[in-house]
Amino acid sequence: MNPAWIVLIYLSIVVYIGIFAFRKGKESGEDFFLASRSLGQFIFLLSLFGTNMTAFAILGSSGMAYHRGIGVYGLMASSSGLIIPLTLFVIGTRLWALGKRFGHMTQVQFFRDRWECSGIGTVIFALTAAMLVPYIIIGVMGGGHTLATISAYKAEDGQVVSWIGYEVGGAIVAVVVMSYVFFGGMRGTAWVNTFQTILFLCFGTIAFVLIGAKLGGFDTIMEKMSQQPATASLLNRARITPEEFFSYMFIPLSSIMFPHIAIMCLTAEKVTHFRKTIVFYPICIALIWIPSVYLGVIAANEFPGLKPGETNDVIPQMLTKHTDAWLAGLLGAAIMACVMASDSQILALCTMFTEDIFAYYGGKERFGDKAQVWTGRAFVVLVTGASYLIALKLHDKENIFELAIRFAFSGFAAMAPVMLAALFWKRSTKWGALAATLWVALSLAGTWILHSQSEAMAKALKPGETAAIIPELGNLFMRTKGAVVMYGFLPVMFMCIGSALLMVVVSLLTRPPSQGTIAKFFPGGKAIGALPPAGAAT
Repeated sequence: MNPAWIVLIYLSIVVYIGIFAFRKGKESGEDFFLASRSLGQFIFLLSLFGTNMTAFAILGSSGMAYHRGIGVYGLMASSSGLIIPLTLFVIGTRLWALGKRFGHMTQVQFFRDRWECSGIGTVIFALTAAMLVPYIIIGVMGGGHTLATISAYKAEDGQVVSWIGYEVGGAIVAVVVMSYVFFGGMRGTAWVNTFQTILFLCFGTIAFVLIGAKLGGFDTIMEKMSQQPATASLLNRARITPEEFFSYMFIPLSSIMFPHIAIMCLTAEKVTHFRKTIVFYPICIALIWIPSVYLGVIAANEFPGLKPGETNDVIPQMLTKHTDAWLAGLLGAAIMACVMASDSQILALCTMFTEDIFAYYGGKERFGDKAQVWTGRAFVVLVTGASYLIALKLHDKENIFELAIRFAFSGFAAMAPVMLAALFWKRSTKWGALAATLWVALSLAGTWILHSQSEAMAKALKPGETAAIIPELGNLFMRTKGAVVMYGFLPVMFMCIGSALLMVVVSLLTRPPSQGTIAKFFPGGKAIGALPPAGAAT
């Protein structure tokens, strides 16, 4: 029995959930994109968490831990467990209140309303869409790697082959995700995410216990690895510098600027749904990240010598090697559940396009609400197809973790000052937001150029080594094995600081919004988002 069959059965169930949601939905924009703002507390909690746990969480973290050690948990999970619930409490509840009162369905709608801007809102949309695409790509990559590994078997000549290759596996995942997002919209995505979140929350503990028992217990494994020079440094923070560790504390700021998280915050039926979400979010993070990081570290002892792009599937390899076929299939389905959380990113991008471009520039008024929904569905097909084609080119060339950090997380973290200023600072202006947005766009472009030009240099480096990309500038731009750093710090730190400074300085030098707009969003001197909207459920 090949475990891939169980994964394929799971994918069929997921498609059915999306089609069932389609039958329950309405042909209106608010229902398709926000599930009529009616998600209950249980579904809201699990779908909000699930939408933020993509292939990055399981495959990316384990692949990074393979090379960098258990300190990877401290890089992301520890700070995320504190900062993400805090941002949901401070920012998410206010976005919910404003969206309920004024009918906002996207961040750009809020920015346009708050700062009386049109073209600048379109610029923010363009950058946001560009930064979200890499996040969607890693979902397709993760699906391709997982199915290719799970379906592997030993041929008659002794060669290990996969009857579902990376290309076919990625295509299957892309089609499945596209199907239930296309039909079910936000309701289908939320229901599927709830089902998937339950599945992959159970995965970590089960895989952790079973694989550990098969290898003689984790205490035995850790003892063995600590005595080997090649793996001993994986059990401490030796491969992570203090500067890099500090830089990663800025990354969780990206959470509330991710369109899929912000839009998901607007779907809650009541503001009180945020309470348990904030409490349970850190627990859910631990249930996912601890097993993934430890299994990634153990994989370094099981499969030594893998390159960065080849470590995206170390957990599926561990499953097929150390568990029975049927169990590997069940756990593989749980991994797929996490991988396919990219559905929310696709829906978010679709929502932004239809609301911030199609509807804003007259499409909805001219063609109607039903045409807006079908335009969104067409955009789902376009984005998913483009992401699949890009994922094919990145096969075994990019580590999922580093790809997400370099583009998606860094960019959205640097846009956090824009959201904070819009919600809490009366004097903030659209020109400050434009300056911060352009700074983020230029910084990402510069980072991409430096990273591309130094790829050959990175191949010659050993883990922990650095080299100057531009020798004339000294330690300003340095290259490590996996990233570009500035004086040892990740670019995200400088991007966040620069964005905040530009937001403040340019806002103070330019004309503020009208008194009517300020009174609309800050009545009585308080941010309107701090209070429940008039007449809304609380």
